[in-house]
Amino acid sequence: MRSAPHLHPRESADPGLAAVASLPGVGPALEATLARLGILRIQDLWFHLPLRYEDRTRITAIRDLRAADSVQVEGTVEAVEQGFRFRPQLRVVITDDARSMLTLRFFSFRRTQVQQLAPGTRLRCYGQVRYGAHGFEMVHPQYQRVLADGSGVDECLTPVYPTTEGLGQKRLAVLIAKALLQLPPAAQLEQIPAPLLEPLRLQSLRDALLQVHRPAADADVAALLQGIHPSQRRLAFEELLAHHLGMKRLRARIRSHRAPGLAGTGEAQRDLLAALPFKLTGAQQRVAREIARDMSRSEPMLRLVHGDVGSGKTVVAALAALVAIESGFQVALMAPTELLAEQHLRNFRDWFAPLGIEPVWLAGKVQGKARQAAMTALQGPAQLVIGTHALMQDAVAFRKLGLVIIDEQHRFGVHQRLALRDKGADAELVPHQLVLTATPIPRTLAMTAYADLDVSRIDELPPGRSPVTTVAISTARRAEVVDRIRAACGEGRQAYWVCTLIEDSEQLEAQAAETTHAELERTLQGISIGLIHGRMKPAEKQKVMQQFQSGAISVLVATTVIEVGVDVPNASLMIMENAERLGLAQLHQLRGRVGRGSLASSCVLLYQPPLSAMARERLNALRETNDGFEIAEKDLKLRGPGELLGTRQTGRLEFRIANLTRDAAMLAEVQDVAGTMLRKHAGACDRLIARWVGNSARFADA
Repeated sequence: MRSAPHLHPRESADPGLAAVASLPGVGPALEATLARLGILRIQDLWFHLPLRYEDRTRITAIRDLRAADSVQVEGTVEAVEQGFRFRPQLRVVITDDARSMLTLRFFSFRRTQVQQLAPGTRLRCYGQVRYGAHGFEMVHPQYQRVLADGSGVDECLTPVYPTTEGLGQKRLAVLIAKALLQLPPAAQLEQIPAPLLEPLRLQSLRDALLQVHRPAADADVAALLQGIHPSQRRLAFEELLAHHLGMKRLRARIRSHRAPGLAGTGEAQRDLLAALPFKLTGAQQRVAREIARDMSRSEPMLRLVHGDVGSGKTVVAALAALVAIESGFQVALMAPTELLAEQHLRNFRDWFAPLGIEPVWLAGKVQGKARQAAMTALQGPAQLVIGTHALMQDAVAFRKLGLVIIDEQHRFGVHQRLALRDKGADAELVPHQLVLTATPIPRTLAMTAYADLDVSRIDELPPGRSPVTTVAISTARRAEVVDRIRAACGEGRQAYWVCTLIEDSEQLEAQAAETTHAELERTLQGISIGLIHGRMKPAEKQKVMQQFQSGAISVLVATTVIEVGVDVPNASLMIMENAERLGLAQLHQLRGRVGRGSLASSCVLLYQPPLSAMARERLNALRETNDGFEIAEKDLKLRGPGELLGTRQTGRLEFRIANLTRDAAMLAEVQDVAGTMLRKHAGACDRLIARWVGNSARFADA
């Protein structure tokens, strides 16, 4: 079979689609290195945008330096010293016009370099400042010699690009410069139709690309460094648009499948609501109606329900399950941990037993005859199954799956969710999907990262919940915290002590929890103290949790396995050790384990000083509000969308230039333009998605 002719960029109708290997100097080895960055075509180099800029337009006085800053200084070489203790080393001392001194340190250098740095030489250096043995120093700074007339140096913003091993910044910059020579005229480069682009008053894409890769001498330096330059805003708009189009395409592809229209009689729902010891909030009733409306249609429901801790998402999911069961279909509820799945099992058993519905339990630890009995039930009379990842195994088959409920969906990979969805017995139909998360989603993320889902927000807490008072206390006052627990237990209340470690290791977390448990048993004699962590067997964990829920255990020492799904109304005190190591959302989730009853509740954030600026901001945010939606917005600003989302779709939501917090004001216009383009300009949508999202645009139908 003949291969396609290898086109030079200038011979192609679209030079951007030419292979990157067509650039001079790109051989097989460099081509493979570029591929690791997702750079396969010329246009991938155009849109490989700077992460940041190094500001070579300003000179900072040495006396004004601060550790960790990356700055440019200018001075005259006063002394040069070569040393060979432990390893070769070159120390160069420079002083500026104020006679302030800075040391430049090199561990890799050539003889000619030493000759160039002779005393009396004027240098302009750029690098990161750190404290050294003799004051401030820079290690391996970039430097230029300043000639007697002041020439010889470049005053510019230098782009810093994402790169990979084996590809330095200079070589990458040269390749991008070569690729920019292939940029077509502005009209050919644009993919957003002119009638949609003109009202937005954005500059041309061509000008924007040239400006961000090669900032002009008179460019607004401050705006570029902050990411708000008109060129950056033009590119951010198009990137947000491409991602939004990709998500909308994904949604349309999923909606093209058929699903069973589920209605039910409503009798089971009425019976459940009548038996509950509480009334649904207005928000719960609204979301339940939205779900019922979706499930009655013949296209698959894809609805995300998010709400604050304790807002009552599980009851809403139970009402949805009853709709499917009354319609003669099966329901599968999947949770990421056995602890959370077991909590669901207890709740659903309590609610559904009077209705004659017995949930089937299927987790990884269910083996032998019990497992076989569960598998047989799924192909027979079972109406509801609750479990963990075990539900997705190939051997698990359903008789007639109509609804999939996924709790804390961000903990599951896309293939895992697909595996469960595809277990619908009828090849013609796919089950409806209901996704739950106890992490409130910021509005900007709902409009972008979750554009493939209908989003329902439970923004009302049940009456009777007590607000949680939050304080931050240094570990130096640990004894006071222990005394506080003793007093609470003396009043008949219960407490959590949560152990966290920065390492993502269940073994290390278990060791930390065991150490704390032993310490508290010594200091709180006469008080029953329990222990739970991820390395315990499910039966052991369940036994401890039951003892805590019944009041037999007064203090529960736990790892973050109790983050979701544990409900003990009498627990009114939460101690979080090493709170500075956790993100805002996780801190808020853990805090949600207290304040679940009418008792006044407290949360103590035990931290190890000194606090970083970000850790201080996180802890302050938690002290100032109990509103999960407000905390979610703050978390987005502090951490960015990638960390908040985790591994969603085919990976993280990572932008090259857009920033969801900074560019949120653009989202309404992005949605308007996307709607028109999807209706009238399908080809341009494809090209935009390919340009910005590339291979990751081929999201799975999940």
